[in-house]
Order: sequence, then structure tokens, then C-alpha cells
Amino acid sequence: MLWHELTIHTTEQAVEMISNFLHEAGAGGVAIEESGTLNKPRDTSYGQWYELPLNDIPEGLAVVQGYFAEETDMNTLMEEVRVRIAQLHEFDIEVGTAEMSFKTVDEEDWANAWKQYFKPIRVSERLTIKPTWEDYTPESDIEKIIELDPGMAFGTGTHPTTSLCLRTLETVIKGGEEVIDVGTGSGILAIGAIKLGAKSVLALDLDPVAVSSAKENTHLNGLEQEITVFESDLLSVLKADATTKLNVTLPVQVVVANILAEIILLFIEDVYEALTPDGVYIASGIYKNKEDVVREALEAAGFIIEGAHRDEDWIAFVARKR
Repeated sequence: MLWHELTIHTTEQAVEMISNFLHEAGAGGVAIEESGTLNKPRDTSYGQWYELPLNDIPEGLAVVQGYFAEETDMNTLMEEVRVRIAQLHEFDIEVGTAEMSFKTVDEEDWANAWKQYFKPIRVSERLTIKPTWEDYTPESDIEKIIELDPGMAFGTGTHPTTSLCLRTLETVIKGGEEVIDVGTGSGILAIGAIKLGAKSVLALDLDPVAVSSAKENTHLNGLEQEITVFESDLLSVLKADATTKLNVTLPVQVVVANILAEIILLFIEDVYEALTPDGVYIASGIYKNKEDVVREALEAAGFIIEGAHRDEDWIAFVARKR
């Protein structure tokens, strides 16, 4: 089967939004390649390693590729995507050149090629992410393995926002918590929360592809009883009637969201309502230029900022409900 490969040259800041645009436009898959420069700070505190050679993408830039069915009108699609990318300037998201091109490729050339670059990775003291197709033996009894096949959903643990969020979860989860994961993607944070000792997780996403992926990864880890995946947003859950089986009892002790700052700002009050007094909100996916505005919004809603964890240019806030 033949596919159109659409290539967009952009920035690391914009990759999540552009990837989402491509999924919404009907992409059968999205690949992201970020800067491989050795000048880029890299976290090796848990033994992570980086294969050589890397790549020649300048620091701070990235290449996003979307794959579309052969019958797709690519000129029309590119124009639609171009308009949406231009709108990112309204949110102070730098998109770089946003140069686009496409070519036709065979499905076998891309469908599984990316898997050779996704290896087991130790992201924290207690968590290691293992692709389902790789063999791996834990180094100690405290090491917990997250089995993962992300498919087309965001969240492999290799992106700074995901690994940052997992490390932050490790500092927050003490055992027995009920958790809501907003924008679950591949389900990696929900699975990580249970592996760290949480009692149960309600995983939410508006993207049906992500919902399917999160359910599959929940099954791979044998956690169907502990994790419930819904195609929903947080507000809809808060308004759900008593017959809806959420797998958690509202309000909960922890809410985690690994979503862009622009989206986080839209439902801070909902998170506050969803948390018990003294509950914790982990807000990640925040690029450095949005740090102050998110901090101010959290504080205005009544949260106390207890910490700001960082990885490269990304921030995860730990905010506690008064």
C-alpha cells in the first residue's frame, strides 16, 4: 500500500500541536525527529544513553512527518494544515519556517521503521519503559516496567514532557491514591501511577485513537481493573451522573495533565473542583515561555505551587489545593 509522507520543518515547541493537527487531518501515523546535537543537555541520571550518530537538525528545531492514504488530496490538506500552523502565533508558539513537502512511500518503509529507535529507557529511579517488542531484565526489585506500544498516540517516555511527568509522579505518589489522568495519550502516565502505588486511575482523552491505544497498553500491563479509560474531558466527568462507573471517587487525591499550556489554562478551575483538599495537581507540557502565565493562573485559582520540575525547556508544576 502506498502513502503520502508529509514533512514539516518546525520547532520542538510546536511539535505537539502540529502532530495533533496531522492526526485530526486523518494521518495514519505521525513521526517526530528532534535535534540530535550533542550540545543539547541530556538527562543521564538513570543510565539513559543516546546512540551515535545522532542527526544534523539544529538545536531547538524538529521535523514532523505525517502519513496519509494514497487517495488524499495533498495540496488541499497542506493548505488546511498551513492555516492552522499560522494560528499558533496567536498563542506565542514559535513554528520556525514551517516548510512543507510531500512524497509517496511504501507502507513497509515507514510503518515499523521507527521501532528500531525506541529502546527500553530508565526514566526514573523506579520506572523503566519497555517497548513490547524489546527484551529487558530489571536491574533491581524496585524497578517497575511499563510495557508500551504507543501506536499513533502521543507518549513513549522519550519526549521531555512525558519523562518529566513520570519523574514528578514518582515524587507525589505515596501509595493508595485515586488519580485522574487528563489527556492520557498512550496511557503511559496512568500506567506509571499504578506501578508507583496508586490505587486506581481514570484516564481521559478526547482523541479516539488515544483512547484505543491507552486501553491496549492498559491490557498489556494487566491493569484493566485499576485503570478505566474514557473518551471524555474533565468537565464532562465532573458532571457525570451517579450511574457512570469512573473507577475513582470524586474528588480524587491527584490529577495529572501532560498537555500544552494553552490547554491547561482552559480547565484549571475544573481540576481544582476534582481534587480533595490538600490534593495535588501535576501540570506538565508547559514550555518555558508560558511558565509565568500558568503559575499565575494556578495561584489565582487557589493552588499553592510546591515545585517546578524541569527538563530542557519544559516545566512541570506541582500544585496543591489549599
